[in-house]
Amino acid sequence: MTQQTATKSFIVRDGRDSDISRITTIYAIEVKEGTASFELEPPDENEMRRRFQAIRESGLPYLVAVDAGGHMLGYAYAGPYRTRPAYGATVEDSVYVADEARGRGIGRTLLGELIERCRHAGKREMVAIIGDTANRNSIALHEALGFRLVGTLRQVGRKHGRWIDTVLMQLALHHERDDDAG
Repeated sequence: MTQQTATKSFIVRDGRDSDISRITTIYAIEVKEGTASFELEPPDENEMRRRFQAIRESGLPYLVAVDAGGHMLGYAYAGPYRTRPAYGATVEDSVYVADEARGRGIGRTLLGELIERCRHAGKREMVAIIGDTANRNSIALHEALGFRLVGTLRQVGRKHGRWIDTVLMQLALHHERDDDAG
């Protein structure tokens, strides 16, 4: 499915192989400076390309936001929540926005489109695993789009010389709760 969502200052489109370099750069900054990812060393472009292709081959969405000049401002994707087959209808979201592009609604637009694409793909639940209880912007973003807090894992990661919590949030993508449905 090729689809673009336009706003006044950026568009959201499907990610492309040509986006990998910028995706790698945005992610590397978060790995080095932030706590959204618990990775300690940024992956190189080859690894990010492998991850990108795995998401795309699974049929899940990988989206990017770009400005009018084509400069990438952020990206988001849905990946499998877990690899065991019983979790097949549940996805985990990831949203990363470049530092200079934050506060412009890019994360909200990316996540909103990601949710809709996953609904359309027949997924039932979306899970957000947010690094650090201090990551208020990510928590607020998820709450604004209907996610609910389902738990906090205390001090499960160590980064930047301190112990970090993980916030678990969840969104039902389908309102019916038929346990017999596939």
